[in-house]
Amino acid sequence: MGEKVFLYAEIQVSIPFEEIPWREIDVAMKKNPGIKSKTWLSGINTNTIGGFYEFDSLENAKAYATGYLAEAAQQLGGSLTVRLYNGDVVADASKAIYSPFY
Repeated sequence: MGEKVFLYAEIQVSIPFEEIPWREIDVAMKKNPGIKSKTWLSGINTNTIGGFYEFDSLENAKAYATGYLAEAAQQLGGSLTVRLYNGDVVADASKAIYSPFY
């Protein structure tokens, strides 16, 4: 795999996004190796929290999921769902539909 790995994460809690201290969380997240970007997500009618991330390697994405994200879910008392995606194999198809990640 090349240099582009996407991670989708969702923590099953019900916290309105306005109550999330996202500025402080962003600072802590940026300390994790390999994170290139995050798009925050807030569940419609559920207030689950999560995000769509880009990482520079599968190793760094896995470490983030099993470390930082797992700890965050535990602290919030929610269950964590994570999915990893190969961003290299879908590059041409994503460029064709104007993805901002390519």
